[in-house]
Amino acid sequence: MLNATLKYDGGELHFPDYGIVIVEPEQPSGKDVVLSCAVHGDETAPIEIVRDMIHGIMRGELKPVQRTLFLIANPAAIAIGKRFVEMNMNRLFSGAHQEGNSREHQRAAQLEQVITDFFAAAPEGQRERYHYDLHTAIRDSEFEKFAVYPFTHGAPYKKAQLTFLAECGVETILLNQAPTTTFSYYSVRTHGADAFTVELGKVRPFGENDHSKFAAAQTMFTKLICERELKLPEFDANRTRVFDVCRTINRTVENFTLHFPDDVANFTAFEKGELLATDGDQEYLVEQSGERIIFPNAKVALGQRALLTVVEVPFAQLQLV
Repeated sequence: MLNATLKYDGGELHFPDYGIVIVEPEQPSGKDVVLSCAVHGDETAPIEIVRDMIHGIMRGELKPVQRTLFLIANPAAIAIGKRFVEMNMNRLFSGAHQEGNSREHQRAAQLEQVITDFFAAAPEGQRERYHYDLHTAIRDSEFEKFAVYPFTHGAPYKKAQLTFLAECGVETILLNQAPTTTFSYYSVRTHGADAFTVELGKVRPFGENDHSKFAAAQTMFTKLICERELKLPEFDANRTRVFDVCRTINRTVENFTLHFPDDVANFTAFEKGELLATDGDQEYLVEQSGERIIFPNAKVALGQRALLTVVEVPFAQLQLV
């Protein structure tokens, strides 16, 4: 179906390459929306969300009025049921793909160009840009669904986006306070989009996902692309918990160890003074009360992040618009 074009009632679907689907309404409204999944090929729930939305458009059940780019980011990893083929693709954006030539390096470069072309092809005039990069986590989480709000370079955080995510069932936000090479940060920095890494639960094989657990998210993404004006409730700070990164712990030597069991959930809190990790002779202890762990992975490549610690912050400390 490569290079194919299909019509739906109100527009066209274009299939320029594997895992790339562009929705062009005949009379597009004011939003350009990117929904990506499978940056990690074993994260099946987001793939099923995107699949179902595309099939709904093809069957005439969904009629998008917003320009939409669906990206199934790493088909080669999906085919082998692995997180990636050679490299963690979510460390290869914002130009980091120039430092290698693996399948993931090449695909990250292609995806950047596809997003660039998609935004550039939009009608003239003031438009809103969005990118939701959908994931599921390797392990359980104290808060099942959460989103990473990429570094804003001093720009305020947006109440409308926090409300939209809460309507998706995502009521925990992790603030990133530095540039990264993730897919969502690429869209923030390069294209000025409102973009998020959205974690919708735990990694499970195809056919084993409980669709009721991410039905709210699928409903809201559908409304986002199918309604000209998305109606959201008033912002309510009590709906959302916000965490800020306290420390980033990288694996720098082969002899790296996490000193807690593999089944410890994301956002688990530790007591001050507890040993979290050793990187060779370097010990990492909990430095403050309420410090929690997230994204632990002792098997990452040398030089990559093996663990984040986070602390909760009140909304009063945030600049909001």
